[in-house]
Amino acid sequence: MATEEDVYEALEEVIDPELGLDFVSLGLVYDVEVEGPEVFVTFTLTTPACPIGPQVTEQMREFVGDLDTVEKVHPKMVFDPPWSPEMMTEDAKFALGF
Repeated sequence: MATEEDVYEALEEVIDPELGLDFVSLGLVYDVEVEGPEVFVTFTLTTPACPIGPQVTEQMREFVGDLDTVEKVHPKMVFDPPWSPEMMTEDAKFALGF
């Protein structure tokens, strides 16, 4: 069975096209739950007006769905709590000049 760590690794392949960094490093992935062959990913975008939501949802389904034993991926976009730059990893902050 895929682990949460496996899922987070797969989600590192989901790149924000404007910032060029992955969703995990940017702090945009809020939660991952693995329930047997199904994976639930709760994520956000940098702003509610960001137009890449559908693209990101499909990338999550693709990359996480490629993991062995994963049969279905359920991405869920939320805006509470709102994202802020403090949620980024130190490497991401450095790359973006924070």
